[in-house]
Amino acid sequence: MAWSCSSWSSLLIRSPTPPLTRLPHSHLSLKQLFELRHSNSKRRPGRGYKMSPAISAISGPQLGSGFQELVSVFQTSPPTWKSSLLCNLVIFTLGSPLLVAGLSVPGIASAFLLGTLTWRSFGSSGFLLVAAYFVIGTAVTKVKMAQKEAQGVAEKRKGRRGPGSVIGSSAAGCVCAVVSIYGAPTETVSHLLKLGFVASFCTKLSDTVSSEIGKAYGKITYLVTTLKVVPRGTEGAVSLEGTLAGLVAASLLAYVGCYLNMIKPPEAVVCILASQIANFGESIIGATLQEKDGFQWLNNDLVNVINISVGSIISIVIQQLLHGTNL
Repeated sequence: MAWSCSSWSSLLIRSPTPPLTRLPHSHLSLKQLFELRHSNSKRRPGRGYKMSPAISAISGPQLGSGFQELVSVFQTSPPTWKSSLLCNLVIFTLGSPLLVAGLSVPGIASAFLLGTLTWRSFGSSGFLLVAAYFVIGTAVTKVKMAQKEAQGVAEKRKGRRGPGSVIGSSAAGCVCAVVSIYGAPTETVSHLLKLGFVASFCTKLSDTVSSEIGKAYGKITYLVTTLKVVPRGTEGAVSLEGTLAGLVAASLLAYVGCYLNMIKPPEAVVCILASQIANFGESIIGATLQEKDGFQWLNNDLVNVINISVGSIISIVIQQLLHGTNL
């Protein structure tokens, strides 16, 4: 049997095949399809690019929401233990290179506890004040380190402080912080505790700077009790260069306290005065008692605790004598 074109057409039309699906853009010409593909490629991040599920999960509104939550934690007022811990953790992580330069590993752990307590009691202002103290103190400790090591008067571990130094520098401030959280009955007492907190760190910074600058640049060093010329680094010794540097350091940190609205300008003067009185007393202790016969237990860290406690107490006493506010 011979088949004609019309027969083939008839067979194809009558066969029970499903109808062809109409593809998208099938009505467009080849040129129009190319132009459409080209325009779509410009809107995509890249040809063949596919965002991974992990990146997609944190992109867009979720990433913005996470950042806003972090900001809200930093702005929590009054601070909570949770917000203080999280803020401290973030800042310590970002500032780890500086912390490693100035502290041993146990020292960093002690400083972390101090930072958390400070943020909980006095917020970001108190934390920034302690951070300023740490940065300045670390910087001056590194001044002429090789010379100090050669003379045998440098701090151990290339100036990296341990937990004893952290506690010795902050004990009075920690007491002010704890009492401020749990035992301040009035706003007046709360403010006096804040003043004592600032004064304690002004006292310690003045002590650190005067000691380190005196060991590095002091031309003549005198024993404070007899005015006898003694070698640099002698306990209880003072120098003009170190004393002036300590005064400047106390003034600078007191100004930082004013800038952070922790204290008022007249109270900054009180902090500076208290720090100098306390440091003079510390020099007397160093010259007469520290690690002498019968006082071997009176080491440098314990003398630091006495020093900053005296500075903190004196500031509160002076403030009360000047203004006599009811507690």
